Amino acid sequence: MTQATAATAVGASPEQRAAGFRETFGQVRAEIEKVIVGHRDVIEGTLIALFSGGHVLLEGVPGLGKTLLVRTLGQVLELKFSRIQFTPDLMPADILGTTLVVDDGRGGKTFKFSQGPLFSQIVLADEVNRATPKTQSALLEAMQEKRITVGGTTYDLEEPFFVLATQNPLEMEGTYPLPEAQLDRFLLKLLVRTSPREDLNEILDRTTRGADPEPGKVTDGPRVREMRKVVREVVVAPHVRDYAVRLVLGTHPDAPGAPEPVKKYVRYGSSPRGAQALVLTSKVRALLAGRYNVSFADVLAGLKPAIRHRLILNFEGEAEQVPPDRILDAIAEAVPREAE
Repeated sequence: MTQATAATAVGASPEQRAAGFRETFGQVRAEIEKVIVGHRDVIEGTLIALFSGGHVLLEGVPGLGKTLLVRTLGQVLELKFSRIQFTPDLMPADILGTTLVVDDGRGGKTFKFSQGPLFSQIVLADEVNRATPKTQSALLEAMQEKRITVGGTTYDLEEPFFVLATQNPLEMEGTYPLPEAQLDRFLLKLLVRTSPREDLNEILDRTTRGADPEPGKVTDGPRVREMRKVVREVVVAPHVRDYAVRLVLGTHPDAPGAPEPVKKYVRYGSSPRGAQALVLTSKVRALLAGRYNVSFADVLAGLKPAIRHRLILNFEGEAEQVPPDRILDAIAEAVPREAE
């Protein structure tokens, strides 16, 4: 019996469940890395969000493997996968589905609902900022509610339901940037950066020989749901949880003790969802480190991906193009780990 199998057995101890979590997580990551070269932080962040129960926004210029990463994840997990290419003419019904009038076989007519691609478990929303706000809202409502309402009828989406959206930060013509309230629906925002020299050489070696590696299936929906329960069971001590709260409060320019860059460049700080993201993802990091309790380092490691898209810069911050990560570095330095 593997650790992953033992973790789901009746009466499994917390240690067994934690060990099973690490084993399955490692297997999924290893299969993805057969296809994706480098980007280990992006792969890990994507899996952390998956097992935390949240969604991910991947940002990077074209050609860095964002779409390939999501497609590979769909191959590794035995979950229903769909890809939606967002374009300006995409309508809500194109992703939600629509009600059709069909023959009932007896000469009459009946209504039948035809499900759209959003009725899946892993959904790739490719170039999400190219769709109109109306279509973006339809997607983000499903992300939040885990259900869809069409024609007065509500349909529950099958769990686990995981959305990975991609966007290009450079090409802004013909795009509809996601409003801040909608960005807040994403648990993490991960930046996909250009690969270093050694990774580029490996990419060329893999992709120009004509032999594409095939990842294997690792786990399925019930196991993913079980792993999400394990994450929720991890203990967060009150003083560690308070550290996450103080980091989030430090993003608000009117908060006592807010660092100077926050006061100078930030108009609005993170919502409570940012604190939830910090705590949930730190629980996954604790499990990966072999612990059943969260440390200060676990919380700090998730600060940038959990909060960077939740900072709303003021006019000066926008004019100077201040990177949110620079502001978060100042917050991490200013907020002590132990409360005064």
